[in-house]
Amino acid sequence: MSTHPGAAPLSRSLQGIACVMAGMVLFVGQDLLMKGMLATYPVWMLIFVRSVVALLTLLPLVLWLGAPHRVFTPLWPWYLLRAFLFGAGFAMFYSAFPFMGLAQITTLFFAAPLMTATLAALFLKEKIGIHRISALLVGFAGVVIAMNPTGGDFGWVSILPLICAFTYAVSQIIVRKIGERDTSLVIGLYTISFSGLLIVPMGLLVTQVITLTPDLHHLRMTWPVPDARGIAMLALLGTIGTVAYTLVSRAYQIASASVIAPFDYSYLPLAAIMGYLLWGEVPPLGTFVGMVLIVASGMYTAYRELRRERAADEAPPTAETVFTPGAPAVVLAEALDAEAAEPDPGEERRA
Repeated sequence: MSTHPGAAPLSRSLQGIACVMAGMVLFVGQDLLMKGMLATYPVWMLIFVRSVVALLTLLPLVLWLGAPHRVFTPLWPWYLLRAFLFGAGFAMFYSAFPFMGLAQITTLFFAAPLMTATLAALFLKEKIGIHRISALLVGFAGVVIAMNPTGGDFGWVSILPLICAFTYAVSQIIVRKIGERDTSLVIGLYTISFSGLLIVPMGLLVTQVITLTPDLHHLRMTWPVPDARGIAMLALLGTIGTVAYTLVSRAYQIASASVIAPFDYSYLPLAAIMGYLLWGEVPPLGTFVGMVLIVASGMYTAYRELRRERAADEAPPTAETVFTPGAPAVVLAEALDAEAAEPDPGEERRA
């Protein structure tokens, strides 16, 4: 793929920033829909339908694009484990929606990149310097402040977004461990397919071990039959999520991850603003303080990455850096460059 010195890097960076910002707007819209629809539909049904819509998009793409994408892979046990982590984690994440403000929930979820970096250092032996360690400590301090464990409002619900963040971080470590033996599109296909299947027995198990009080009505396993408007809303939920995945993945494909990653955090103020406008949610002061510390930690880490002056042609680690709530790090962007799947004989395929 030819590039033009000087103008091309700036152009690609601007395109990447535009894509990730549009993706964040859509992800906020997805979660706003999810929060509103939980009054009518159980969380298991919403996750299942969203998975079906994404599957109907991803499977034809894999079949159409062909190699190096493959429908059958020997790595499926890893993807099954990853799907379990996604299904269980995001079921807990969305289960907290009726009890907490959107800004509170998502601020706690953004502990995920901090946890991923820590787990990578512990289990994958990735080296992190004193600057990165300091940034992680600041970020974790922000999580603790946002949780406010000594406050009167702290309860079991506050733990759910953090558990989701942890399961998400573990799933990202699995991706790093697997490496590049499968394309990100295949990883996303398997993760979404399996999580859609697993969410049903998960829901059945949960309803057997807990008492469904009126405030836990969104955890029931009785799935209402949607009317025409409901079908349209369910389809919109899945479509918005799929398009958002495409945009964010595209951003990490065409621009440096260290340039794009800070814009992931635009989700937090957007979620806070929309939560206030739609439901009058005013997050406590601790949430705002924690949000600032978490964002500062991520921004400083990105700044350090820029200082390292990564090579412009280094493959951006998309699956390791997209931490938007609900996102399985699906790289649909490969479909956008389908023509590049047949490069010139002398041109190396970009990973």
